[in-house]
Amino acid sequence: MKRILIAEDDSRIAAFVEKGLRAAGYSCLTVDDGASALLLARSGEFDMLILDIGLPTLSGFEVLERLRGEGSKTAVIVLTASDSVADTVYGLESGANDYMTKPFQFAELLARVRLRLTDDGDSTPVMKLSHEDMELDLRSRRVRCGEQDADLTSREFSLLEVFLRHPRQVLTREQLISHAWDMDFDPASNVVDVYVRALRAKIGAARLETVRGAGYRLR
Repeated sequence: MKRILIAEDDSRIAAFVEKGLRAAGYSCLTVDDGASALLLARSGEFDMLILDIGLPTLSGFEVLERLRGEGSKTAVIVLTASDSVADTVYGLESGANDYMTKPFQFAELLARVRLRLTDDGDSTPVMKLSHEDMELDLRSRRVRCGEQDADLTSREFSLLEVFLRHPRQVLTREQLISHAWDMDFDPASNVVDVYVRALRAKIGAARLETVRGAGYRLR
């Protein structure tokens, strides 16, 4: 299991990212200041650092510069509230592997995480997920159930992906939201239920079980 260090001092964003990455199958640790991020990143125990720029004690840029100055090859994705070209260029030239501006959708962050964790060639990215007679192609975003194929919207795809990564596990609406919606999404909305119904229409209603008071489960 790949280990990801999240350095973010906004507790809401940190929780949003951590929950989504854990739901996607990664092991995570979160810190809220630059000094702690630098210390842990130096340990060599993490495959990736998701690094906020506006950290206390040491800024994200300072953490990144010190790591790269010491020869660290740990993959780094920078998060920032600034959308200035100068900051983007500075971050990439300082050694960041990727750069994302807040606010962002988790599905995009997850795609970038997967890409950067396979950049070193040590592992082959998974292109298909399967469970019983259902197979999801991660490139074409099409699902095959038995002999039937169906196209998925981006939300349907994100939801089905997390179900397939955790078959027979009850997933709460909060977990599903953290994977498929951006951090400004209203958790009181019933949109998760709406998309689950849409998925059932494409893969078969019996495949997704409602667990009363808890969430949903892929049978």
